[in-house]
Amino acid sequence: MPDILIVILAVIFVLGIAINIHEFGHFMVAKLFGMRVEAYSFFGLGPRVWGFKYGHTDYRISAIPLGAYVKLYGDEATAALEGGQSDGEKVPDSELYELRPRWQKFLVMLGGPFMNIVLALAIPFAAAMIYGIPSMPAPIVGVVNTGGAAESAGIKVGDRIASFNGMENPTWERIRDEAMISPDKHLPLVVDRGGQSLPLVVTPKKKLDDGNNVGEIGLLPDVGVEPVETGSVLPGSPAEAAGLLVGDRVLAFNGQTVRNSNEFTNQIRENKDAPAKITIERNGERREITTQAKLESEGIYKIGASFGSGIITARVPVSLGGAASFAVDSNLRILRLTGKVFGQLFAGERSVKDAGLAGPVGIVQIISKVVKELGFAGLFGILAVISLNLGVFNLLPIPLLDGGQIMVLGIEKVMSWFGKTLSMAIKEKIQLAGLAVILLLMVFTLFLDISRFF
Repeated sequence: MPDILIVILAVIFVLGIAINIHEFGHFMVAKLFGMRVEAYSFFGLGPRVWGFKYGHTDYRISAIPLGAYVKLYGDEATAALEGGQSDGEKVPDSELYELRPRWQKFLVMLGGPFMNIVLALAIPFAAAMIYGIPSMPAPIVGVVNTGGAAESAGIKVGDRIASFNGMENPTWERIRDEAMISPDKHLPLVVDRGGQSLPLVVTPKKKLDDGNNVGEIGLLPDVGVEPVETGSVLPGSPAEAAGLLVGDRVLAFNGQTVRNSNEFTNQIRENKDAPAKITIERNGERREITTQAKLESEGIYKIGASFGSGIITARVPVSLGGAASFAVDSNLRILRLTGKVFGQLFAGERSVKDAGLAGPVGIVQIISKVVKELGFAGLFGILAVISLNLGVFNLLPIPLLDGGQIMVLGIEKVMSWFGKTLSMAIKEKIQLAGLAVILLLMVFTLFLDISRFF
């Protein structure tokens, strides 16, 4: 299948599910309260292009490719964006959205983000139940890259990281995350070396990763001894030229025993472009191949192959409670990182370009990279991230978004205390103003996406 077709299908899969699970949330709550749904557009806003009617609801595809929507009878505030006014059919008052109490309208608006968050939790929960959760090694240093930030800070192999940037007993994931969002910032840490606590300061080096500046400290954990097998070999790479095949087990590098994939990858980098002898085992037979790493664009020497454990030792089985805890922690991690980045942005510690904001082009690039590297199975991870971000973003008090409509409900409630109400004309203007804000955000993020090419 051509790559472009695979990418198109991947984008449709990820965005189609993330957006429609959101709209299904609105649809489900409205139906639960007995509200009549006039239209459910699976794709697009505006005039109807194609569809079919089932019951009272018109299921359709619309003309403007900006998401999807559910339109309820009696809710005409967004009629201009959702294909116009109702068709004039007489609908019982009991089924009209506009005549329902505000708490029901609030729950209808909340249904979309709620379903996005449920999906974001369900994906890591299912993965944990099926495959187990990643086994996190103790924060003991196994590899210190030569010339890296960790070496400059005085960190040594065998050190146990007792504290990192104010967090006691950090996990490797937390250490990596803190470093990633703190390029060129001084981060305090404490290491335990031979029973002594040594306070140090590390400054993650800034590097370009997919167009974004991230921090790297040049540390890898000590994962012990594990089999190292070739997972993939890139066409035209030094590894392919040397005759390395998928499934080959790596035993030694330049005569030195290979303990794990982290150590082996670091040995390749440290050897740079000097000829290297790799001892492998293939079909029970030992062989020795010679290769020479190549300097890649990110300034790292690689031979063009990926390596990992030949058996699944990186995951451990968990109970229902453990899987649920893992799912919650995974989503809180994303929210924590996002919150910290935006905090740095508003504090002036990070530029807008370095904030990692992705527009339409950026999202397609991310999905394209994931499907090419990990296949369609890898899309579930990015689907969880996009669904979570979509759910949280929609809760922002911006008109047109669910959070904006919840805000309008709050304004109406306050006005009702004084015998006032918002007219339909004002509601429509508020929604159109919200559309303008959303379009400006899209144009701005699109500009950032394109600027990363240069």
